[in-house]
Amino acid sequence: SYYLKESKGSRRWLLFLEGGWYCFNRENCDTRYDTMRRLMSSREWPATRVGTGILSSQPEENPHWWNANMVFIPYCSSDVWSGASSKSEKNEYAFMGALIIQEVIKELVGKGLSTAKVLLLAGSSAGGTGVLLNVDRVAEQLEEMGYQGIQVRGLADSGWFLDNKQYRRTDCIDTITCAPTEAIRRGIRYWNGIVPERCKLQFKEGEEWNCFFGYKIYPTLRCPVFVVQWLFDEAQLTVDNVHLTGQPVQEGQWLYIQNLGRELRNTLKDVTASFAPACLSHEIITRNHWTDIQVKGTSLPRALHCWDRSLHESNKNGKAPLKGCPIHLIDSCPWPHCNPSCPTIRDQFTGQEMNVIQFLMHMGFDVQKMAQQQGLEPSKLLGMLSSGS
Repeated sequence: SYYLKESKGSRRWLLFLEGGWYCFNRENCDTRYDTMRRLMSSREWPATRVGTGILSSQPEENPHWWNANMVFIPYCSSDVWSGASSKSEKNEYAFMGALIIQEVIKELVGKGLSTAKVLLLAGSSAGGTGVLLNVDRVAEQLEEMGYQGIQVRGLADSGWFLDNKQYRRTDCIDTITCAPTEAIRRGIRYWNGIVPERCKLQFKEGEEWNCFFGYKIYPTLRCPVFVVQWLFDEAQLTVDNVHLTGQPVQEGQWLYIQNLGRELRNTLKDVTASFAPACLSHEIITRNHWTDIQVKGTSLPRALHCWDRSLHESNKNGKAPLKGCPIHLIDSCPWPHCNPSCPTIRDQFTGQEMNVIQFLMHMGFDVQKMAQQQGLEPSKLLGMLSSGS
């Protein structure tokens, strides 16, 4: 199933892949079926949905894409959009993420996609990883169907995970505590997951799990992809077993979190088009506040517009990037929420909003000690923190 909002005058199509973790064995898929049925079956899906963020048809909420044809593809395959296995004697569940995308494309061709100029395959979280895994395949499918003129691009939001070492190692019991590499390794076998051929060739047989990690698959992609990633992604911290609830963060965790931001920043340095704010959050492009976040004075819709233009221009003449229209935007400040435009943080227990300083104190951040390390007066450091410099 999918949801479609047609925009008759437009030759731009935006296909959005929903996210929502995954399950990788019989037990945790059974649990998922009991507790999150809408992510495993279309039976209770609503007849219509309202698009928000980049799927909104309101120009003030979605300045550059509001009148595109919008397609929302709900996530019911639990396989990071990679599966290609039907239900069988051996398998209670069908995992068909990769096939669902192909079928939707086939059907949309008859609904106007055949005359499209641009198809933007976007997704958040597991849907963001799904974009990386499927964008080239969508381009190949359209070419084989004889639609060479459609420019296929990807927009991956919060799907650029690291296969780093967990803060505390845990056995792979459930989806949340299992280290990402182990979960994907098991998942690929369980889903009969497929990864793009060009990425697969980089790794030995049995090592295909590598292609689920952005920095490993990105260099093999043919289609242009814009990567949106919080430097301190909550889902990444969760699988790394850093839990920021209630009690102050210990120094080891604090160093781990800062290091995570550094590692992530490093993996994005060769990504041509990227937007990476130093915030603690997860998912952004379908949030209605997505226009508020800025990196180095540029908002995400503006950066995407610049990217659109740069692709348009480079098709013409291969010129240098457009002046005053940046597309490689990565925060350089070192800790969560050092960017003043980050979304508001709420205390998970009280629901109270916190400012940056309250948040850092709540996390056990020692202003005196940090100021000393930086060679600053504590009051000066607090001033810098609250202004985000």
